Amino acid sequence: MPGKGRVLGVTAIVVGLVGVGLTLGSVMYGRGSYGASTISSQSMAPTYRPGDRIIFEQVDGGAVRRGEIVLFSAPDRYHSSGSVMQRVIGVGGDRVVCCTGEGSDARLSVNGKPLSEPYVNGGDADGVRRPYDVTVPEGRLFLLGDNRSDSLDSRFFASDHDGTVAESAVTGRMTDRTTIPVVIGSAVMAGAALAMVGLGLGIAAFVLRRRPSRAVPVAPQPVRPVQ
Repeated sequence: MPGKGRVLGVTAIVVGLVGVGLTLGSVMYGRGSYGASTISSQSMAPTYRPGDRIIFEQVDGGAVRRGEIVLFSAPDRYHSSGSVMQRVIGVGGDRVVCCTGEGSDARLSVNGKPLSEPYVNGGDADGVRRPYDVTVPEGRLFLLGDNRSDSLDSRFFASDHDGTVAESAVTGRMTDRTTIPVVIGSAVMAGAALAMVGLGLGIAAFVLRRRPSRAVPVAPQPVRPVQ
């Protein structure tokens, strides 16, 4: 029994450590790479509406590209430490001009090319009839909401770097990888299950090693026949 208990004890330690490592690793990866929030305004409608739950990837602002939706912090502009969600229209070096065409035919242009924006609310790329011609400084982003008639975005802060936002202000990028929370949650549950199995094996090993060994019966002594 002591031999079996020792083997079981080693197995318990290995399984338990794998479970704890998987659980902690999954939690740390999830907290360090992704976040969740809830939409509270109409500025990104119809893409996102108030009450929608979102998953975002935590990235450096230098990694985002045109057309992506980002979360950023600009407390001086919005008088709040919360995150603001808008779409990247121009990155460093881009020239963004509004607008060519009239009404529903109006289009922004980026570097002289009309921008196709099927995501804007009602097909209205302008929204407020406010023309602008901005060359985005390096290290900054020109951001607009998808609901152009109801979004307080780069158009309204022209006195501050032509309305652009520093890349360093970006806190996250929207992701359509909606399975991420499921995968991370499954990994955490699997790790917890392995840790519990390891604990159970450890208890079993302890019991086996504490159980007294059976006494080995003494072989009977040979008896000489009586003469």
